Amino acid sequence: MPNRLAGETSPYLLQHQNNPVEWYPWGEEANQQARLTDKPILLSVGYSACHWCHVMAHESFEDPETAALMNQHFVNVKVDREERPDVDAIYMDAVQRLTGRGGWPMTVFLTPQGEPFYAGTYFPREERPGMPSFSRVLLAVADAWRNRRADVQQQADQLVGFVDRTLPPTEDLPDGAALVAALDLLRSHFDVENGGFGGAPKFPQEPVLEFLLRIADAPWADGALDLAHTTLTKMARGGIFDHVGGGFARYAVDNRWLIPHFEKMLYTNAQLARLYLRAWQLTDEPRFRAVAIATLDYMERDLLLPGGGFAAAEDADSEGVEGKFYVWSDEEFNAVVGDEARMPAGAYFGVTEEGNFEGANHLHEARSIDEVAEAQGTTPEAVGSAVAHAGASLLEARSRRVRPGLDDKVVTSWNGLAVRALAEAGAILQEGRYLDLARDAAGFILQHSRADTGRLLRSWGKGKAGRPGFCEDYAGMVVGLFTLYQGTGDLHWYREAMALVESMIDLFADPDGGFYTTGSDAEPLITRPKDQYDSPHPSANSMAAEALLMASLYTGDARFRDLAEGTIRAGGRLIEGAPTGVGHLLAVLSSLLLPPREVAIVGGEADRLARVVWERFRPDVALAVDRTGEGAATVPLLAGRDGSGTTRAYVCRDFMCELPVSDPDALRRQLDG
Repeated sequence: MPNRLAGETSPYLLQHQNNPVEWYPWGEEANQQARLTDKPILLSVGYSACHWCHVMAHESFEDPETAALMNQHFVNVKVDREERPDVDAIYMDAVQRLTGRGGWPMTVFLTPQGEPFYAGTYFPREERPGMPSFSRVLLAVADAWRNRRADVQQQADQLVGFVDRTLPPTEDLPDGAALVAALDLLRSHFDVENGGFGGAPKFPQEPVLEFLLRIADAPWADGALDLAHTTLTKMARGGIFDHVGGGFARYAVDNRWLIPHFEKMLYTNAQLARLYLRAWQLTDEPRFRAVAIATLDYMERDLLLPGGGFAAAEDADSEGVEGKFYVWSDEEFNAVVGDEARMPAGAYFGVTEEGNFEGANHLHEARSIDEVAEAQGTTPEAVGSAVAHAGASLLEARSRRVRPGLDDKVVTSWNGLAVRALAEAGAILQEGRYLDLARDAAGFILQHSRADTGRLLRSWGKGKAGRPGFCEDYAGMVVGLFTLYQGTGDLHWYREAMALVESMIDLFADPDGGFYTTGSDAEPLITRPKDQYDSPHPSANSMAAEALLMASLYTGDARFRDLAEGTIRAGGRLIEGAPTGVGHLLAVLSSLLLPPREVAIVGGEADRLARVVWERFRPDVALAVDRTGEGAATVPLLAGRDGSGTTRAYVCRDFMCELPVSDPDALRRQLDG
């Protein structure tokens, strides 16, 4: 019989509905049962695309003997971390405190009051060197709960004190010296040979790349663009990039970007598509433009859902095997691409009889087209044609395979990142299709992931809206909507963004600076967390700071800028002590310190001048466009701007404006001078 997860909408929770474990979703029912039976809570946190979550599920949660132990001694609670980032963050802090590392699946034992007292990640069913079996852990924790309750409570009290800690804000706003120090630290951690920072497993660290690209033109940021350029190039050549279907896996298991953990996340691809496009603008590197387009097209082809929202992720596994969808035997590859293409394409993609992943080949750029042409005594054009033919044939053949599972819940904040990426791509590339996708995604969220009260919700799935949204959902959507306004000039998106800014402040702002993860209307947890560290995507506080900075530039309201600066000061000690963990906050700080510029363009030919703004990466510019004369009543930045006769652009900075111009070259000189 299905357990209590059968009524949920999360694909991850539904994967466990037929386990013999008597799972509860997170909520008061489970807490009440734990208090009533005096049992501890076993909290298991994961997500649908997580390979090791599937392994532990198959080994333990589907095993009747293990399930019997769990049901006998614990109240078992299953959480999708993507639906409940608040719960995940609180208890991940406890895991890291106890074990020195974190990850998923996350296994935490709690008192009936929700206090953690023992924790880990993956536990195998059978004993392994250095790893106790899960059943052994279950019995040991149950024994401690029965016979050493005072010790358990002491441990719980210590852990609660740890997860409840917050760093005080800095008195002053961090200055340019903080940015220089952060760049120096990144240089010291940089992998000169392979790009990226640190060793295996290696993550793109998108917020750090954002910071490097934003400061690329700064006179003090020598080498920042080189760090980003090398990293993006190595990633694009490596197996973390899907050379057949486009898009990126979440991370690589090695330090060369060769073999990924095959799950593909919306937030990874939305961020990287945008970063590659901006890097192309800074470097004129054709590969970066091609990778950006391939990634956006992957999102459209494989993650887009009916109605316009984007699905959260694709699984690492298909048919129960990690990476099976993506890899090729030497024989398969040759049969698919044909005799004429197999030699040049095989050399380009690094195909061998022995393979590079469990006896099969995961494709990457092993040699460049020029290198293959020289080695095989042919022309680069011939090799390029063979590689293109092979890629199309492989994609068609792969489409007939059993696809990895799709997590089809629509996460609000991640769709905000997608809206931003697509809106910028549409404006930069002058591609209306991307703008249409951005409009559809934004419209989907505002229609389906918003309560009748106007409260933004976390997610939507299976035709049902989810729980109340978190700060990251508001901040992500605000930045996405402001960007969509910049790309289209449609005042509807500006109005929606401003309404969400005000709601974000009301629901999440901490009077002492920064923003809480959960709203003032949320259920009480053992602490009210603050999301200040970047994970693979920007922290809620860094996105909130960016949203507030954009609002201040459009409105001239000092309240928004003060809140943005207060949010940065709230993370100031992290900027000083752990800058690599707050890359996006550093990126926002770099824009704020420039200081930012406002560009207002009014008149019927506004698009002609707006293209000048989009032709380069100008992270310090807020763009307002008014083609019809209706914007002045809505956007304060447009007030008093006259475009009734001739289309004009007004460039302002620090409360000073240059003379309006109507010529693209004149605007370009003002922006670049």
